[in-house]
Amino acid sequence: MLDLEEILATTCSIGWGAADLLRSYCKTGSNQNLNVHYKYNEPVTAADLAVNHYILKRLQAELNNLNFGYISEETYKRGNRKKLTSEFVWIIDPIDGTRDFIKKTGEYAIQIALVRKKRPILAVVVIPESQKLYYAVKGNGTFVKTPDGKSQPIKVSTRKSLEEVTLVFSRSHRNPKLEYLLQNLPCKNHKSLGSVGFKVATIVEQGADIYISPCGKSAPKDWDMAAPELILTEAGGKFTHFSGDEFQYNTGYIDQWGGLLASNGQLHELLSRKVEAILETYQDLE
Repeated sequence: MLDLEEILATTCSIGWGAADLLRSYCKTGSNQNLNVHYKYNEPVTAADLAVNHYILKRLQAELNNLNFGYISEETYKRGNRKKLTSEFVWIIDPIDGTRDFIKKTGEYAIQIALVRKKRPILAVVVIPESQKLYYAVKGNGTFVKTPDGKSQPIKVSTRKSLEEVTLVFSRSHRNPKLEYLLQNLPCKNHKSLGSVGFKVATIVEQGADIYISPCGKSAPKDWDMAAPELILTEAGGKFTHFSGDEFQYNTGYIDQWGGLLASNGQLHELLSRKVEAILETYQDLE
């Protein structure tokens, strides 16, 4: 069996190194060194590629005696419908929220998850601009670490009133279905934020309680979800499709269709029912 504590220490070290590398791209004060181009209508920068190479190289070098599979945003080939046969698979997003990285909002993340039998068992999410690293191992809770090495457990809020909770949603992936949900849910406190990892960090820091994302023309991918899901659930929250079904990873399909609902866990089932009921009325209007 894997020594998950040893693997976690290695992954945290890689996460910090990746954050340092990303910040080095920000020091010039301009985007000229980013070499921005577009793939599948999403921006890709030199920083995405450099961090992707760094993470893969270190994982493979430092864990080379173990048989892992790897799914990474920058190396995955669309149209590949085969799931990896390895029991343990790394799912990596070198920059979750590249648009926010380019715009220098600070609301982007580095996400690394280890999946076993379609479910995450270890996760690291780094927010480079706040210099915080969130980590979790299945069954052991979520912790936040700072560069000085200090680490402490972290928990989601216990707020239970739909009228009092704060709901976060995507700044860059808004669509009519989302606007309809925002208008019809009883949650009146709204924030638009960057990456999924940043939104989940905001929830575990108790700066928000709910995240919703109905699928539009595209769906979030495995690498958007795997690490943030474990960070949130081990902190006491829940993260599912609108239907309440849990996410499955390394299935051969990277798209997570069906809408995303993350919460502090207190209102999850109620929200799931409300969201699906509201979307039924939305479909009647189409």
